[in-house]
Order: sequence, then structure tokens, then C-alpha cells
Amino acid sequence: MLTSQPLPLIWKTPATVRAWRRHQTESIGFVPTMGNLHLGHASLIERARSENAIVVVSIFVNPLQFAPTEDLDRYPQSFDADRELCQTLGVDGIFVPMPQALGLTPQAGFDKNQTGVMPRESMTQVMCGRSRPGHFTGVTTIVTKLLNIVQPDRVYFGQKDAQQLAIVRAMLRDLNSPVEICPCPIIREASGLAYSSRNQYLNDSDRQRAAVLFQALQQAAALVTAGVRDGSTILQAVRSHCATVTELDLDYVELVDPVSLLPIECLDRPALLALAARLGTTRLIDNIVLQTRPPIIAIDGPAGAGKSTVTRAIADRLGFLYLDTGAMYRAVTWWVMDQGIALEDEAAIATLVTRCDLDMQPQADGGCTVTLNGTDITQAIRTPEVTANVSTVAAQKAVREFLVKQQQAFGDRGGLVAEGRDMGTCVFPAAEVKIFLTATPAERARRRSQDLIAQGYPVDLAQLEAEIVDRDRQDSTREIAPLRQADDAIELVTDGMTIEAVIDRIISYVQGDILP
Repeated sequence: MLTSQPLPLIWKTPATVRAWRRHQTESIGFVPTMGNLHLGHASLIERARSENAIVVVSIFVNPLQFAPTEDLDRYPQSFDADRELCQTLGVDGIFVPMPQALGLTPQAGFDKNQTGVMPRESMTQVMCGRSRPGHFTGVTTIVTKLLNIVQPDRVYFGQKDAQQLAIVRAMLRDLNSPVEICPCPIIREASGLAYSSRNQYLNDSDRQRAAVLFQALQQAAALVTAGVRDGSTILQAVRSHCATVTELDLDYVELVDPVSLLPIECLDRPALLALAARLGTTRLIDNIVLQTRPPIIAIDGPAGAGKSTVTRAIADRLGFLYLDTGAMYRAVTWWVMDQGIALEDEAAIATLVTRCDLDMQPQADGGCTVTLNGTDITQAIRTPEVTANVSTVAAQKAVREFLVKQQQAFGDRGGLVAEGRDMGTCVFPAAEVKIFLTATPAERARRRSQDLIAQGYPVDLAQLEAEIVDRDRQDSTREIAPLRQADDAIELVTDGMTIEAVIDRIISYVQGDILP
């Protein structure tokens, strides 16, 4: 595989990582793996690459999380291919410690004479914890070691290992860790089977049979959409569907709170539906988060693709909140100015946003009302003074981090449509509907020229197209939150389509009337 990316640094001991880390001042994203990297891992790395200046990947097959009867000895390893993939994806460094470097012997179980990290007992007595005693102690101990060594700003985990994700999140919170945990959506094969290093144990027939797991989860989601809220009914439907594959040995099907992992009997809030099963000697896990709230619609795409017009119209048609992210940056800018803080005083602004209670409510025309600390500032944020200063404030790291968290808080309500360049990749990676709205540069230049002509401006169509191509390049290669299509987004090329046709198509996707 040819790549122009530089070779990642390779570290084998904690000391070499720490020596490198002492000289780093920019943000670090960390992706811990056990190697044998696949498209699921690639999605984590790409997300880390989009949100951080530096990306580090670890490759370590953790002996502490394997029981004596499990597949530690034959767990697939492919370091050369992994290194090549990391290079292609722009990884800066790979930490590949031997067990001894982390204070372990190659075949060790958990050593009670060594300090370990014991996760919450309530979270290890359900799901995989029932059949894998000690597994999550091994996970949390090694994850803690790795975080202490790499000292990242953010760490990335896939939603496929939902129990691990919840346990690590709780551990970081309980230990007052400054590391931000970033969940990433499940990446699936064409059949729906979730990517896993263990999938390579499956032959073609097994892969076809294994698709029943995701089909069962989809059936449960359909029941919820139809109004079913009784947990036992949903669980029985999943078991019955899995039973259609006689070769499948179902370990568990459970319905739990996604954060606490406590059982849920009635879907009056988001619920994690998780299962595990064996095909022969291969253990597979999968899950889905069942939502009773309205969906989140994330619309990304290049400049000039008509995202704002389409997003407002969809919000109006569906009665959803149009998440006007530009208005959010304007609101913070207005407050900075109102408080008399210098626009370049990043420390003062970082403190100010911690006292910012920002709210948005949908209006009948598809717009939104903006309030800050209880004051309606919908009109105040549209002044020329705010417009002139918003880019300076918006460029500050603390402002972006604060507003991304605010946007995600609005997403918890559901019934939201958001547009931008990283809504589906960074802000709402678990959005139910993701659209990548685009058009050819020539088409976008043509549309822009019509707007300029209508305003009485002279137009050079070739220059407009060249400017659009250059803007796309800049947006796609920027260090933080670059423009890219999410792996599970629907691409909609709008050349030759009217605005109404685009809106109708997206709403059809939302309502499930047609397939992309």
C-alpha cells in the first residue's frame, strides 16, 4: 500500500513513551487496541485524527483479560499490516509493549500481589461479566496503565464493546481522571455483522449465520418504533429470532441502562440491548441503543451544498429543533463583548463559558430562539459588531469544546437537525440519520453564480469553481474536525435536484420509507 504519510514512531517501553511525551504540548488522542486492526479500529483512529493534533495507538494483547479457557494463544496478530494501516491513517506513534514492560508475565492471570483496578461490582455482574469472571478487572488495570503512560487528552473506544465502554467511563469518573472518553459507533460488514478481530475465525457460512445477531437487534428496534415498551417482550423477540440459527449458542440477551448497566424492564429512557453468542468456538458480541426519543439528523457536506437551507426546511417540516451552531458561536461572542472581556483573552473566555447557560428552542418558521442565562438574545447576536468578532472567538479551543458539549446536550433531547462539516463524525457520531449532502464543484459554482448575479455582482464562473475546490481542500485537510463523510452516512449528490426534492428524499430516509 502506497502512502505519503510519515512512518509512525514505534515505542516498546513506558520509558520511551514518557521521554517523547515530555516534549508534547498539543492535544493527544489515544486509541488502545489489541491489534489485528480492521475497519472498526480505522474509524476510531480517523475520529481521533479529526479531533487531535497527535494520535497514538497502542497494540497490546492483554493477558489479564483472558480466562485460561479462552483464545489468548491464538488471538490474531498482524503487526506489519497494523503498522501500515496506522501509517496510512496518519498515526504519529504506536506503543507496542511486551507484557514484561507492563509488569506482567506473558501468560499471567491477574496477580493478587500486584496493584490492580477493580471496576464497579454492579457493572461486572451482568452481560459478559457473568461468563468472563475477572475479565473487566484485567481491562481496567491495563487501560489505567496505558493512560498513565501515554497521558492523552482523549481516549477512543468503540460502542461494540458497550460494557467495556461503560465500565471504563465510570472508572475515569470515579478516579477523577482528566482524560475525555470518546465513544464511537459500531462499524459493520455489508451483512450487518459488527467488525471484530475474531470474525476471521468464521468461514463464509458462519458469517452468513452470524448476521442473525444484527437482524435480531434491528427487529427489536422496529418493535420500539411500533410502540412496544415492555422489556420482556423485546428480549423474547430477540431470542426467538436468534433461535432460527440452530448453530448459534446464545450466551445472553440483556436490556440495561447504557451508563449504569442496571437492568431496564420498561423503555421509558434510552436502553442498551446487548447480546453475546458463540458460533462454534468463536464468541461474538453486538448491541444497539434503543431510543424512544425522536431521532437526531446530522447533515454534513462541503460549502455551497445547500445544507443550511435544507436543514431549516427539514426542521420546519418535522417540527424538530434546527441546531443553529452559528447562533451558538454568536451567543458566546455576544456574551464576551457584553462582559467587556478582550476577544484575545483566551483564559478569561475559557472561565466565562463555564458560567454559560445556553438554550435553544424551535420556532414555527424553522429557526430557533436563543437564550443565555435566561435572557433572550435571538436578535442581539445578529448585530454587525457580533458578526465582525465571531470568527476570533470561535477559533478558541475552549469555546469549541464548550459548544460541542452543549450541542451534544441538545442532542440528548432528540428531535434535532444539525448541519456542518463534522456533525455526523464528531458531534453526533451516534445520530440515527446521517446525510452527507454534496454536489460537484461545477454545480455549486453555478448555484453561487446565480445568487451573485441576482445581487448585481459580476461573475467569473471558472474562478468561482476554483475557489470552491480550494475551500474543499482546506476543509478536508484541516487539523481539527476536518470535513469527511461518516462511514455510516448516506451520500446525497444533489446535481440536478431541486431543493424540495432533496428535502423530500432526506425525510423519506428519516421515516424509513425508502432505502438509500
